[in-house]
Amino acid sequence: MTDRLPIEDAIPDLRDALARHGRAVLVAPPGAGKTTRVPLALMDQIKGRIVMLEPRRLAARAAATRMAATLGEAVGKRVGYRIRGESVPGTRIEVVTEGILTRMIQSDPSLDGIGCVIFDEFHERSLNADLGLALVWEARGALRDDLVLLVMSATLDAEPVAALLDAAPIVRAEGRAFPVETRYLDRPLPAGFRLVDEAARLIAHAEAETRETGGSLLAFLPGEGEIHRVMAKLGATGCEVLPLYGALEAKAQQAALSPPGDRRRIVLATSIAETSLTIPNVRVVVDAGRARGARFDPGSGMSRLVTERVSRAEADQRRGRAGRVAPGICYRMWALTEEGALPSFAPPEIMVADLAALALELANWGAAPADLAFLTPPPDAAMAEARELLQGVQALDGQGRITDHGRALAHLPLHPRIGHMLISAGRDAAELAALLSDRDPLRGAPIDLTLRLQAIRDPKAYAARHPWEANRGTIQRLRDEANRLRRMTVDARELSPGAMAALAYPDRIGLRRKGDDPRYVLSGGKGAIMDAADPLARQRLIVALDLDGDTREARVRLAAPLDETDLRVIYGDRIETLRICEWSRREGRVMAREQERLGALILSDRVWSDVPEDDIAKAALEGLRQEGLPWTRATSRLRARIALLDELGPSDDASLLADGEWLLPWLGRVRNLADLRALDLTEPLKAKIGWAGQQMLDQQVPAHFVTPLGRKVAIDYDHETPSIELRLQELFGVTRHPVVGGRPLRISLLSPGGKPVQVTMDLPGFWASSYADVRKDMRGRYPRHPWPEDPTEADPTTRAKPRGT
Repeated sequence: MTDRLPIEDAIPDLRDALARHGRAVLVAPPGAGKTTRVPLALMDQIKGRIVMLEPRRLAARAAATRMAATLGEAVGKRVGYRIRGESVPGTRIEVVTEGILTRMIQSDPSLDGIGCVIFDEFHERSLNADLGLALVWEARGALRDDLVLLVMSATLDAEPVAALLDAAPIVRAEGRAFPVETRYLDRPLPAGFRLVDEAARLIAHAEAETRETGGSLLAFLPGEGEIHRVMAKLGATGCEVLPLYGALEAKAQQAALSPPGDRRRIVLATSIAETSLTIPNVRVVVDAGRARGARFDPGSGMSRLVTERVSRAEADQRRGRAGRVAPGICYRMWALTEEGALPSFAPPEIMVADLAALALELANWGAAPADLAFLTPPPDAAMAEARELLQGVQALDGQGRITDHGRALAHLPLHPRIGHMLISAGRDAAELAALLSDRDPLRGAPIDLTLRLQAIRDPKAYAARHPWEANRGTIQRLRDEANRLRRMTVDARELSPGAMAALAYPDRIGLRRKGDDPRYVLSGGKGAIMDAADPLARQRLIVALDLDGDTREARVRLAAPLDETDLRVIYGDRIETLRICEWSRREGRVMAREQERLGALILSDRVWSDVPEDDIAKAALEGLRQEGLPWTRATSRLRARIALLDELGPSDDASLLADGEWLLPWLGRVRNLADLRALDLTEPLKAKIGWAGQQMLDQQVPAHFVTPLGRKVAIDYDHETPSIELRLQELFGVTRHPVVGGRPLRISLLSPGGKPVQVTMDLPGFWASSYADVRKDMRGRYPRHPWPEDPTEADPTTRAKPRGT
């Protein structure tokens, strides 16, 4: 090794910690050399191969190449790498991407032949890194106590990781960083600013202002689209402008990582350039202050790419790139006053990602999240959503255990959705599986999936027939990946692209709603919309393969047309025939329909003609709950009587309707709102309280008061106190006040002319006191009617005395 790097001062302490404890956490700033020097420094100490994990394919390939060059060898001797679709084995050191380690340990939990596992750039907190560490730690405790474990990071809060690894020793290395001047905007950018325009303007300004300084300029942008648009705006700078992002062809990536020529170089990169990649001679950094990542919403079951402000940790990583080889300058595309609003760290991927693959790996391992050492436990809601999806693709059974099909999915380098499609549809699905696992190769094209498949299967024929440009590098990568996937499956099953897509996305089969706008309801229950000008906008059935993730109504960005015949072929066993009889408040009547449903989709809907009366009654009962009970004066009195006897149960509307079974026998012929309003509740109420209840009611809370003359007077129960009205003379001889339900009646005593003369709830008291005054007043007015001095001894009457008497 030549060129001594700062990490080498910490290597003796690191070797000692690993020799004593078999595990350690190494914290070293960017540029210290940990990625390429630590594995080489441990080769003579570790028995067996060293496996080092890198979060990105580009970084894995670059790290292996650099280490091999340090040894004076070609890649494939002592140092090799393994990434998706590409493998160059090494005898002593193997750099792998994180998903590769998961496959290795699931296949061989003892990691036979491996002496050390290194997790590089662990501060990025990728989902696969968290899972890989949890699995390796458990395997080490159960099967391989001799396995050496090292976690390396640039900006990691090391103490929690060390505690997770049973108080692992922490080794810190100093960096070799030159001072970096930080320059901010004078004022915040206005709302709604155009990121590409502002970034291009700042990059051009930084290049002109630092031209005498020399060195390369590294600019951080959110994604591939912004990189290409900014490149188009920088043509007049006279510099060599190169892109750098994960999906870029390997040759173009290497161009950005190679030493610059005579012209000054500007490298436009995504966050991939923050840490483990070495970009030569960078003296100036321009940070647009944005990063792009996937965010998963368990409620909608959708992931979407979001562009967010960078965290302070990410901004510091980017800034440090300017000071690796000489004093540098960092231009930040935000004002100093905005710095405090930046989050401290980006959220761990396990908190914001789709966890279907994680849930499948855990089921394959035979563990629940709580059984493993996760630095951040996966959220319960996202795990529940993931398990539901896995059950939908038959990867888990009803008890949440992995199936044979699930084990087959776990061995594929694909999301469980796409793996299920590949296994179920066979070799013909290989191109589609590759496409769904990568980026869209067409720019500006309609959303139809079949256009992409044509471009992959026959690029020349596609180019001759269609105007939308296909990215040749992406197309070739997809073709290579399809060939690899084709070898992993069996003979093809003849299915259309839409049918194959539906196998992968059973929850995103869309049925067009009625109306002019192309709005769809998805089988999972969410809504989606597409551009009305798109050729698929009139399609009745689609499969929405890419959506923007809007939780209310997601916009479709990629879809496949689906024929209903194909849908019934693949999901005929899931289509339910339902007979629905329900009350429609909007229509004001009972609606009876016979429907075929797939999830939230109503594939067919027709009138259900021979509806049983029991179903109609239940629907009408729901109508009563919505509209209220149709009380009349008579039924209101009956309800009031019932309310006076606790033994007969509650009689308020809410209680009566909560248990509405008593009403069903009278609702079988109800069809509409008019029928409901005409319903007589007398007999239903009597039936509810039963024969014994009616007897009790008649005895204790009668409907009528029977006068001494045998005349029935209706008792008014509409008020708090039951009441009657009758002529005073009709109560002569009554010496005890009438009572109903244990409560005295409120009696309005009337004159012979029917006018109220007294209201009493104590008739004996009235006779003994107020009656004398009433008698004095009434005798003059009604001389032909009896007004005895002692009414308690008089006979009741409703007659006047004969004339002349």
